Amino acid sequence: MINPRKIAIIAGSGKFPLLAAKSAKSNNLKVITLSIISCADKGIEALSDKNYWIELGQGQRLLDIMKQESVTHAIMAGKVNKSVIIRQGIKLDREARAILSRVRDKKDDTILSAVTGRLKEAGIEFLDSTVFLKGFMSGKGVLTKKAPDKRCLQDIKFGFPIAKEMGSLDIGQSVIVKDKSVIAVEAIEGTDEAIKRAGQLAGRGGVVIKVSKPNQDMRFDVPVVGLKTVDAMRLSGASVLAMEAGKVLMLEKADMIQAANKIKLSIVGV
Repeated sequence: MINPRKIAIIAGSGKFPLLAAKSAKSNNLKVITLSIISCADKGIEALSDKNYWIELGQGQRLLDIMKQESVTHAIMAGKVNKSVIIRQGIKLDREARAILSRVRDKKDDTILSAVTGRLKEAGIEFLDSTVFLKGFMSGKGVLTKKAPDKRCLQDIKFGFPIAKEMGSLDIGQSVIVKDKSVIAVEAIEGTDEAIKRAGQLAGRGGVVIKVSKPNQDMRFDVPVVGLKTVDAMRLSGASVLAMEAGKVLMLEKADMIQAANKIKLSIVGV
């Protein structure tokens, strides 16, 4: 059960943390945000009752803030740019090193499970990160004025199980397909960059398929699309965005659909 008074949000990049904070406030919760420096949007401060800026690798500071604020429930929202970590590395404190010493590999889910496990030991329960955002999850069926044509429906049918397999391997949660050929697979660069790359490789008409991982842990790494996704599709000439129904978070949902209608793009939940 959610603490009726307070929740902590560990905030990464993008609009997801802002939407999560706003929605938690609308549910009459006090919002404590722990915002990752170089990732989180500064607008998070205005949506928080109290905000702390933290560096990646500050495990002990994270625990200390949670204890200081008497937090018992938390969510993670927004991504951390893994490519930056790989290029530049991060400085780990003793607590962070202890957490990472438990992991068998450096997959996102493995690391995040270790972090949530350590925080659970400290009395902090992590919730489904979309707990306040169910109205923003992808619906089933065609969400835009334009529906996918026969060719695009065939590409969706072809690409959906491939996208699920990529998710099971923790590579990415999106593939771009054209004429039953995989043009691009999302990896560390993220969905929007993969879409742009597909447009460069195969021109217009690609179908973007976004899914959850099999046995998706909704506490973290929830698949997300937004206005930037629609813009990336516009730039690449993609025709359809197909999402796993009920499993993909649509940031700026109404604006996304409006923007898609304007450029005659199809968005569908499958």
